[in-house]
Amino acid sequence: MNKENHQVLLEIKDLHKEYDTRTVLDGIHLRVHKGEVIVVLGPSGCGKSTLLRCLNGLESIQGGDIQFDGESLVGSNVDWQKTRQKIGMVFQNYDLFPHMTVIENILLGPIKVQKREKKEVMEQAAQLLEKVGLSDRKDSYPRQLSGGQKQRIAIVRALCMNPEIMLFDEVTAALDPEMVREVLDVILGLAKQGMTMMIVTHEMGFAQAVADRILFIDEGRVCEISEPKEFFTNPKTERAQQFLNIFQF
Repeated sequence: MNKENHQVLLEIKDLHKEYDTRTVLDGIHLRVHKGEVIVVLGPSGCGKSTLLRCLNGLESIQGGDIQFDGESLVGSNVDWQKTRQKIGMVFQNYDLFPHMTVIENILLGPIKVQKREKKEVMEQAAQLLEKVGLSDRKDSYPRQLSGGQKQRIAIVRALCMNPEIMLFDEVTAALDPEMVREVLDVILGLAKQGMTMMIVTHEMGFAQAVADRILFIDEGRVCEISEPKEFFTNPKTERAQQFLNIFQF
């Protein structure tokens, strides 16, 4: 089934974001359908990461609206602790607690924030750790893990909150090249399972493989939105062509 026939899970309307006098996001419009994977591309400093942070309430906005499952996320009455349980986010620097083991890192949110039963969360965590190939590292501390392993744990931790959408912000940027593949394979697996995702990345081959649509941003504006094959073989704008030429597309 065409995912565009699915319900709209996230809608961004005329989104504006400014830092002092500098405009970072200038009228972003986007609809994300349930089960859809949007990959956000663009040059460094164009507003990609800021966009994701606005969607998760980590940045305030100066105009427009963000609607999640039909409800606005703009205004002082938004319960962000509750909302972030539905909008999971994984950053490039893992953010694991160094004094806690892998399993303790994973269990913290579901048990403390969601008040779920430890036995149920342990079972879910075990299943997810097995899926990412890290069942044997549940009692390890972050310092004992490679960068790729830490990033896979960060993804498991976010998934254990049972989010409805996942935001990935350059999750391979801090990794050695040989560790990139193991993290991208986990995200590809999530896409095949129907997880709704927005992904900021510089990995062009991965973007082609995982995306339902490409959102190309430059200077805080949407330059084009298209399917991966069309974007990479026949970009509509000169700016997108210039961007792709760097990667020899």
